[in-house]
Amino acid sequence: MMDVTLRRFAPTDMQWLVARHQDLYSREAGFDGSFGVQVADILHSFCAAHDPACERGWMAVSGKERLGTVFCMKKDGKTAQLRLFLLTPKARGKGLGKRLLRECMAFARAAGYSSMMLKTHESHRTACALYRAFGWQLQNSRPVRNYGQDLVEQTWHLSFEEVTA
Repeated sequence: MMDVTLRRFAPTDMQWLVARHQDLYSREAGFDGSFGVQVADILHSFCAAHDPACERGWMAVSGKERLGTVFCMKKDGKTAQLRLFLLTPKARGKGLGKRLLRECMAFARAAGYSSMMLKTHESHRTACALYRAFGWQLQNSRPVRNYGQDLVEQTWHLSFEEVTA
């Protein structure tokens, strides 16, 4: 993945990102159409009102091909939230997830956040292993019914004071 660049997310990427989330999560996790609606809502809010000094989205691209994304969004004055972390199947297992995660975490730290959090599902084992490897701690888990599925929702936390990498 040497020819992959990271650029800022642009509103023109929105349709692609909603469609990829809906398609991949439908095929891989059985999520219903409500998932795509939620992704669209998150992106509309981000595009309408994000503060570029403390919030950013990245698009990983190779030439004109989009391969993945990650977003750093403000949760509160001290905490950033990692959102919309996605890699296309073609881009997985090649270190791009690590690169996106590092970029997002470095931005959050530089923007003055003291911590980050994210919500995911237990079934996303590869992503959870990546979070753990980068110093994130599982804060809690709870059963939920989301997107037409019975899932275990997880909340992960990262304190920058505890990270040495």
